[in-house]
Amino acid sequence: MTPRSADLLTWYDRHRRAMPWRAPAGVRGDPYRIWLSEVMLQQTTVAAVGPRFRRFLERFPTVEALAAAPEAAVMEEWAGLGYYARARNLHACARAVVAGHGGRFPGDEAGLRALPGIGAYTAAAVAAIAFDRPVVPLDGNVERVVARVYRVEEPLPGARPRLGALAQDFMADPAAHARPGDFAQALFDLGATICTPRAPACTICPWAGACAARAAGVQEALPAKAPKRARPLRFGAHFLLTDAAGQVLLRRRPPRGLLGGMLEVPGTPWRDMPWGREEALAHAPRPGLAWRAVPGEARHGFTHFELAMLLFTAEVPRLDPGPEEEARPLAGSGSALPTVMRRLLELAGTA
Repeated sequence: MTPRSADLLTWYDRHRRAMPWRAPAGVRGDPYRIWLSEVMLQQTTVAAVGPRFRRFLERFPTVEALAAAPEAAVMEEWAGLGYYARARNLHACARAVVAGHGGRFPGDEAGLRALPGIGAYTAAAVAAIAFDRPVVPLDGNVERVVARVYRVEEPLPGARPRLGALAQDFMADPAAHARPGDFAQALFDLGATICTPRAPACTICPWAGACAARAAGVQEALPAKAPKRARPLRFGAHFLLTDAAGQVLLRRRPPRGLLGGMLEVPGTPWRDMPWGREEALAHAPRPGLAWRAVPGEARHGFTHFELAMLLFTAEVPRLDPGPEEEARPLAGSGSALPTVMRRLLELAGTA
């Protein structure tokens, strides 16, 4: 039995989630808001993105405002959302939209893909939701729904091309083709609220009768995933230097590379071998101070490796920042730091 797009859209019209970037029913969404939300939602949950999306819009309400902002301001506003290359690409894309398109986003996938930092998924999502192009964006929710409805047992990521083709086939249904933006968001909502990774609510799913995985009783086993490789462990040591006025010394990382352009607690490079105290102290921002080791270590997981960090603290009467350094009040400084650096403040008990 083939799933009917009309059934899903009827369900969506009754149960659609209210989100700050989603336009009211019957209204086409703002391309800037849709693009911004899709970039923020990559590798980040809806719950985490909601308040940050609103705050970001208050600071950069239009694509022109974002394009005109210094990159450092964009990176600082992004702090805590992770995957910081997204923020650099976001800024570059805004500038390209303003410089090359008069502040208007291209209305098709090809034009969107030509912009910096916009890949296949984001281009499809913006094209469908903002411009009603007949395309189905393939995110994790859509992959899960399609894998179950059609009982695709090949593991991810190898199954992705087939899942994408099956998802796009929905556009052959007149109901989906007439409302591609709503249909894409209906798939998102179905995967997020009904067809969940664990314990899917099949009894209230609008596509339950057409789901091949449910018929076979294997819905919770799909989509299958290839085993993950263990992430290597790297090591670092960082130096929390404060002064009598309650300020902390921070350093801005180089503009490119991991956490490029972000503020950090100064430290050693990250490497495959643990750091001994003396060799770590050679990287301290102010050699010769009475650096104290904080018991324990701070841990953070990146996509491709785990990081274990030692922390040393010291205090001076007054901070005197050098090039690429800043002195900021320690209280509240975490809001300007990426999550990995906040782990150090938590270890020091100052977060």
